[in-house]
Amino acid sequence: MNVFVITGASDGIGAEVARQLAAKHGAQAGLVLSGRSQDKLDAVAAQCTQHQAQVLAIAMDVGVEAQCRDLVARAMERFGRIDALVNNAGVSAQALFEEVRAEDLGWYESLMRTNFWGALWCTHAALPHLKASGGRIVAVNSLAGLVGVPGRTAYSASKFAMDGFFETLGAELKGSGVSVTSAYPGVVATGIRLRGYNARGEAAGKSGLKEEGAMSVEECARLILSGMERRERRVVMTAKGKLGRWMKLLAPSLVESMALAALKQEVRPH
Repeated sequence: MNVFVITGASDGIGAEVARQLAAKHGAQAGLVLSGRSQDKLDAVAAQCTQHQAQVLAIAMDVGVEAQCRDLVARAMERFGRIDALVNNAGVSAQALFEEVRAEDLGWYESLMRTNFWGALWCTHAALPHLKASGGRIVAVNSLAGLVGVPGRTAYSASKFAMDGFFETLGAELKGSGVSVTSAYPGVVATGIRLRGYNARGEAAGKSGLKEEGAMSVEECARLILSGMERRERRVVMTAKGKLGRWMKLLAPSLVESMALAALKQEVRPH
């Protein structure tokens, strides 16, 4: 049996990763799904069990270290092994830094706890078990973790932190049998930006990015899993993302212009 622990699995990319793993591995899949909504997790679990996958659904908050460690402990208690950890849980944000009031800056810390610390805590707890299985670690990052996007200081900071951590961890684990794959989606057709923070730390209710031509969640999950299976270090999903990564070194001002072009007119800095 292959056992996969997936955070942020109640909807969006995480839920689709779970469904695709269940469809591929069937009865040989052990899925540990985590997220904040037990009802949504149960719905995803029901879809996965249609493929005979064995599923454990755990409502939890990756922003709390004890809950991250409990997630891994319960996965081991149920299945006795972990073959892959998919760090997918995350929250978005869209706010110009100068528009954030001092009394509202606390949500920057909350976002960092979810996007960065949650992945770190889950990885630390799971690492001994992944070393025992020769397993895989996946970090679902973002193009905003490669290129700073105006209006996304908090989100980009959390994703740049993820990038640095998992790149270094991959170097540390070279030769251990454990692979580390970082995936960098662009705009994906999920509701993450609608639920993300605005300048006041409230749910934005709208996206600050142009959503036309957004990648489907199915394609995004497929690319993530393909990279995981091949133990790739980096999976950059769009042509613009691949170009921007290198142009950042050669022509940073051009990359900034590309990032601005991805924003809706009403959220661009003036």
